[in-house]
Formats: sequence, C-alpha cells, structure tokens
Amino acid sequence: MKKLLEIVGMLLLIAGVCGVIRELTDGWFRFMGFTRFLTENVAFLQGREIWANVAVVVVGFAVLMIADKYRKA
Repeated sequence: MKKLLEIVGMLLLIAGVCGVIRELTDGWFRFMGFTRFLTENVAFLQGREIWANVAVVVVGFAVLMIADKYRKA
C-alpha cells in the first residue's frame, strides 16, 4: 500500500508541475501534455488552468505525506 501511494503521489506531483510549466509557457512545453485534458474538458476550470495544476501538485504532495505516515506506523 505504501509503495502504491508513493507512485500515485509522485505521478500527481510530476503531472502538476508539468501542467504549470505548460500553462506558463503557453503550451510550448508539451512533455506530459495529458494535463491539458484536465483543464480543457472540465467547464468550471476554463481560465483557471494554472490553479488546477497547482491543486494537482498539492494533492500529490499530500499523498506522498500520507505514504510517509505508513512507514512510521
């Protein structure tokens, strides 16, 4: 369970950072472009793409912290 949480947390963290970089460079940074599907297909996220990707980073960091708690317990 701990390893699965670490993998999911790291993927979310990387996807969020790539999404923020992609939005700040106006699409020039196309690595891991799947992050655009999150912001383009959800109506209430239109115009808030950077904040949505920052939220993904925060969720990824939270999952990594939860995974760290499993190690100590």
